[in-house]
Amino acid sequence: MSSFVIFFLTLLSIFPFRECNDRVFTFEMHHRFSETVKKWSSLQTKIGGTLENWPVKGSVQYYTQLANHDKLLHGRRLFKFDGPLTFSDGNSTFRISSLGFLHYTTVTLGTPGLKFLVALDTGSDLFWVPCECGRCASTDDPTLYSSDFELSIYSLNASSTSKKVTCSDSLCTERNNCLGVYNHCPYSVSYVSSETSTSGILVDDILHLRTEDNEEKNFQARVIFGCGQEQTGSFLDVAAPNGLFGLGLEKISVPSILSREGFMADSFSMCFGRDGAGRISFGDKGSLDQEETPFNINPLHPTYNISVDQICVGTTLVDSGFTALFDTGTSFTYLADLSYTKLSESFHSQVRDKRRPPDPRIPFEYCYDMSPDANTSLIPSLSLTMKGGGQLVVNDPIIVISMQNQLVYCLAVVKSQDLNIIGQNFMTGYRFVFDREKIILGWKKFDCYDIEKIDNFPSLPVNTAHVPPAVAVGPGNDNAEKPDERTTNTPRSSFASSVYQTFYLNLINCYLASMILLLL
Repeated sequence: MSSFVIFFLTLLSIFPFRECNDRVFTFEMHHRFSETVKKWSSLQTKIGGTLENWPVKGSVQYYTQLANHDKLLHGRRLFKFDGPLTFSDGNSTFRISSLGFLHYTTVTLGTPGLKFLVALDTGSDLFWVPCECGRCASTDDPTLYSSDFELSIYSLNASSTSKKVTCSDSLCTERNNCLGVYNHCPYSVSYVSSETSTSGILVDDILHLRTEDNEEKNFQARVIFGCGQEQTGSFLDVAAPNGLFGLGLEKISVPSILSREGFMADSFSMCFGRDGAGRISFGDKGSLDQEETPFNINPLHPTYNISVDQICVGTTLVDSGFTALFDTGTSFTYLADLSYTKLSESFHSQVRDKRRPPDPRIPFEYCYDMSPDANTSLIPSLSLTMKGGGQLVVNDPIIVISMQNQLVYCLAVVKSQDLNIIGQNFMTGYRFVFDREKIILGWKKFDCYDIEKIDNFPSLPVNTAHVPPAVAVGPGNDNAEKPDERTTNTPRSSFASSVYQTFYLNLINCYLASMILLLL
């Protein structure tokens, strides 16, 4: 093939094009084992090459060689690894209450590698880290971070493999703000959460990964991410202070880049353990026995949007269908009316405990005094029936709060003006598969880890002193009315800043005393 290209380029140099607009150039295409190619191969043999054993058309050898040729081509452009992949630092994730109650993991970027503690968010697309900061979160706040893990700041000059993304790049979406095609590409993303945003420039550098097989081979993949020079809102203190790892469907997300470059199947999974531990695997397509529901894809802005056909609360079937964003970057679940009212009133009608009056410090409306004997607090079960019939039994529909020596439990669903979001609290105890090839969400009850098997993860203490209020986050579902405060020229993504510290209730054993949410 390379000799043909050289020969063709030589012809171009000998016979320069003239009057190009008046000519049409055509090329003949020939099958790999055609008679014409066989003659060319014979000619090459006479010149000094070697003629291969030419297979007879229709023979087993003929089709075997064609299939082997296909595999070689596919190997160059499809999967470079057969199994799942994960970050070089391991596949473990961990829920950190003091940092927005989100799931975090460590990633390594650049050469030499620099570690970052990033929040995992399926509700947004861009991966960004603090970089050459004009305004970033503090990296040495002892009330938020453990001394065992030092938060990093990325620098283009410090990484020998870094490159600025120019405005001519296909992934540069803000060309209108470029001074020229060869200038570096700016980015700006706003999140519907307490005026939270990040802005800077796009960078191309190495992300360190490894295979999830017995050999655990380390390798590097070039990805595009945000050099976050200016952060606002929750990014400055309580949520994702060291970066956000967007896992969305847009072309700029890391899963999109890895699958497009042939490193993995276009799918990944996240597991959420009841103890706060979890894991993430790229290329994982789940299992045959998992439940599934299709994504509702909006071509203009694709998100992991699913359809809920019914809600079952205790013994009551609530016939209230809705669509919702399935978002790991949101701590709690948000529902708009009428779904919220139907669910919460059905829950309330089956609870025997005394309902508490509204408390402005708590984002939840339906809260109750816990009975002195916890076993007498009968808490209704909750499950969602998805489009296609798959059922998601919610393991932790409530949170438990300690208030003035009184235990209080609340239905952990927040009333939203126009957003339906299935948050992390509805995901506990499951492995979820985001299969972007089949356009489906899969889920199965899963024991993410035995605690001894968790990969090394930085020791980050629970912060019991700093607990900002929860707020509604995320883009609306496809049918929802857009919020008034959104602008048309600034993309908005999902992210949670709802950070009430909670430990989920074990409905079987009711060890409520060990699951306390502390308020300010």
